[in-house]
Amino acid sequence: MNGLIGKKVGMTSLFDENGRNIACTVIEAGPCVVTQVKQEDVDGYYAVQLGFGQAKEKNTTQPMMGHFKKAGTGPKAKLVEFKGFDAVEKSLGDEVRVEEIFADGDVVNAVGVTKGKGFQGVVKRHGFAGVGDRTHGQHNRERAPGSIGASSFPSRVFKGMRMAGRMGTQRVKVRNLKVVKVFPEKNLLLVRGAIPGHNGSYVIIEKNS
Repeated sequence: MNGLIGKKVGMTSLFDENGRNIACTVIEAGPCVVTQVKQEDVDGYYAVQLGFGQAKEKNTTQPMMGHFKKAGTGPKAKLVEFKGFDAVEKSLGDEVRVEEIFADGDVVNAVGVTKGKGFQGVVKRHGFAGVGDRTHGQHNRERAPGSIGASSFPSRVFKGMRMAGRMGTQRVKVRNLKVVKVFPEKNLLLVRGAIPGHNGSYVIIEKNS
């Protein structure tokens, strides 16, 4: 499944041929650089490693600087392997543009990291309703989780109990999104629907085979 690395720009909307307003996510998809080509006889499988986004040299280790220098490019902020490219299609240092991979009407999968919400309670994190109304002196129980287990048996809390904790910053894949429009001159991709992540975050766009 081949694809590209991109950056989420934001959301917009446009009208389709039936006059319906469609919410779309704008993605700056590429151009990406081939930073490594995995070979079957050397690595055991074939894959193409793509790099996207500029990184500072002072924040890049010397081994990675040599890795990028071998590909004839500067340090990249994001590296991702794709296994869907043809074995003779790409070579080290090649540039991959959005119009080479995607076209209007394609079906894609989008991978991103959700927004971080910090430490949250059970109402926001899991959709609990709370214990109940403020009656009989219960002045602070509206958003409480309630009982979390029995006493004598099993005398412990089962693993996986839904409780308060850190929320967000999870890797999420959204499947079967439709490419509404490709803008090759601006390296932009318009995808129908929402994609996880904040504006400016890196996303992986995979083409559905």
